[in-house]
Amino acid sequence: MSVVRQIEPWDALLAQGREDERLVQTTALHGRAPDVRPFPDDLHPDVERALLDLGLDGLWSHQAEAYEAAADGPVIVTTGTASGKSLAFNLPVLDTLCRDPRARALYLYPAKALSQDQARALSAFRLPAVRPQIYDGDTPREQRGAIRRKANLVLTNPDMLHVGILPNHQAWGTFLSNLAAVVVDEAHVYRGVFGSHVGNVLRRLRRVCEAYGTTPRFLMASATIANPVELAERLTGLDDWHHVERDGSPGARKTIAMWNPPLTDEALGARRSVLAEAADLLAELVAGGARTIVFMKSRRAVELMATFTKRALEDLGHGELASRIAPYRAGYTPQQRRELERRLVAGELLGVVSTDALELGIDIGALDAAIVVTFPGTVASLRQMWGRAGRRGRGLAVYVAGEDALDQFFCRHPDEFFDRPVEAAILDHANEQIYAAHLLCAAHEGPLDSDDGATLGDDWEWHARRLVTAGHLRQDRHGRYVLRRAEGYPAAEVSLRSAGADAFAVVDLSSGEMLGTVETARAFTTVHDGAVYLHMGRSYEVGALDLEARHALVKPFDGDWYTQPKKETFTEIERLLDRRSVLGVELSFGDVRVTETVIGYQRKRLSDHEQIDLIALDLPTTSFTTQALWYELPDELLGDMPLEALLGSLHAAEHSQIAVLPLLAMCDRWDIGGLSTNLHPQTGRPTIFIYDGHPGGIGITRRGFLAFDALVGDAHRLVSECPCKDGCPSCVQSPKCGNLNEPLHKAGSVEVMGRMLARGQSP
Repeated sequence: MSVVRQIEPWDALLAQGREDERLVQTTALHGRAPDVRPFPDDLHPDVERALLDLGLDGLWSHQAEAYEAAADGPVIVTTGTASGKSLAFNLPVLDTLCRDPRARALYLYPAKALSQDQARALSAFRLPAVRPQIYDGDTPREQRGAIRRKANLVLTNPDMLHVGILPNHQAWGTFLSNLAAVVVDEAHVYRGVFGSHVGNVLRRLRRVCEAYGTTPRFLMASATIANPVELAERLTGLDDWHHVERDGSPGARKTIAMWNPPLTDEALGARRSVLAEAADLLAELVAGGARTIVFMKSRRAVELMATFTKRALEDLGHGELASRIAPYRAGYTPQQRRELERRLVAGELLGVVSTDALELGIDIGALDAAIVVTFPGTVASLRQMWGRAGRRGRGLAVYVAGEDALDQFFCRHPDEFFDRPVEAAILDHANEQIYAAHLLCAAHEGPLDSDDGATLGDDWEWHARRLVTAGHLRQDRHGRYVLRRAEGYPAAEVSLRSAGADAFAVVDLSSGEMLGTVETARAFTTVHDGAVYLHMGRSYEVGALDLEARHALVKPFDGDWYTQPKKETFTEIERLLDRRSVLGVELSFGDVRVTETVIGYQRKRLSDHEQIDLIALDLPTTSFTTQALWYELPDELLGDMPLEALLGSLHAAEHSQIAVLPLLAMCDRWDIGGLSTNLHPQTGRPTIFIYDGHPGGIGITRRGFLAFDALVGDAHRLVSECPCKDGCPSCVQSPKCGNLNEPLHKAGSVEVMGRMLARGQSP
């Protein structure tokens, strides 16, 4: 008996892509049969009735596993997108709240929209014993007291927990003395500086709970990452996590496609605009009846893409569908976002163009196709976005490559791209500056004493003594550490998005809104006068950087250029922590002091990256201590290169290794800095430094040190296989280079890294 394959709405599109070579490669994800389990025997009858009323007559296996494991200790769930992770942590919480009228639960979300979405889902259970309420910055002050008294399930975010709940824990006494469960959803978002702060906030929460006599159980959900248990431990300080990873939900059959826009200038490596290419793809899919979501990096690109798609639909003779395409991004009102989500679920919208605002677990239903425009930064994010496709048991997921180094690297290695493992989420709660700031917050919440090692870590007293010396803490007559100034409110001075306590505020002049903060160590390179500054995907131009008032005044920007600072950088090795010989070099890891002076900035056109002008700046020199890897290159690896070629080769190798380091750690290229020199005064040799761009370091370069062979191997392939002649944005040029990409020697870097890899293969 022959099986007739169903014709999909994207078959003709993929066939055309193969013909004109824009379709690099496809692969298939096979469907997965569901693994259904009965409701647990000990599930509270009210919860079971609520599930039946919602049309459920059983659980996926991972939901049942999470429910069972939650009785014994902390649980982290890392099953796929739309697999029902929320129910996996909701069940044990709802069961507890129905059994114990005094019990309380706290849910933490990284975004307000997620709290709103989960509040709606919890209300749908219609359980009289469960009283969920949102408590965040948007909650009217007159309602906050009632929420503290009456709600037994509070949904909030780490920022409000840090600055609103913990410092005012006396007002939350009843809630905290009955806190039975803490849920941390989208845990993979808590990485880097943000994650390092949240790791301390959760330890402070555990400490305050102990003071009120409670030990809540922790439940986490995360996208698939390489180190989920390690992440959970680093975030909370708790051990013995149960990891639920086997997905029992039904999996859709998917076609995964890699798409590369055609070259428009082979010499420059320039390709057709990804916006135009993706708009054509979206129009073709919508015209074919496929409900599709497109993920873009910036707000401006989202709006442009929606406009381009409507024009493309008119060109295809389907202008009547233009009204069924909509953009979705931060900056809309909550009511506007809810309406767009409703139209998506109802099928009124056929296409939506979104920033990563819809990557996280907001329920918009499953769609037929998902298009990701340029690499989103991590394989984990890419798979989250692709997971939106597969509404009718089958779907299409497309990755449209840009000109960036990683995009083109993946296009040259499609098999490796499809099979590439997800990255590790990196954070370091013990970062000295971050930890010290939170120790002051903890001292405000209650005197620090010998019992605090269980939650704050064994080294807390060493840090406390340093804060005494600095004049921030003192010891009382009982030997406890308390704030020197009783009127202090430390949490208000600590931003969860900045590694340094001393930061510049970024203020939007058009609205008067404070967009965020930038630590001093990065302010002069990112918010200097005239800089084009990106915030949540939106562009702003800096009108003035006020050094005394410590703020940058910005205004919305839609010009056709970007800026690149020119700076002088020096590194000083302060402490060696680890060293080994590998790939024919002496590789080290430790603390370095980075000194930078921004001396000007270059304006470049967006379209072709051509220089418009170079403008001088007069700014103070800054320095900060951070973590770094560095390696010294012996003469036999370098040969007898002329000085200019040597400098360019080292510089190009440094750029390429920074470009691929995000493949090993969940970070952004902008989180990493580097320096290469033909003669470093401390090593006495040609040396390349790669350092964490945040004061104190957060573990990014530590990951590169441990996986140095893979780092150099990926960088060598990135550069050697790029078809350009002398180097381009797809291989050795960097948008953040302080020397404005001079000098760079592509061939020399390939030769040096090739020799290093050859040494690694020698017995």
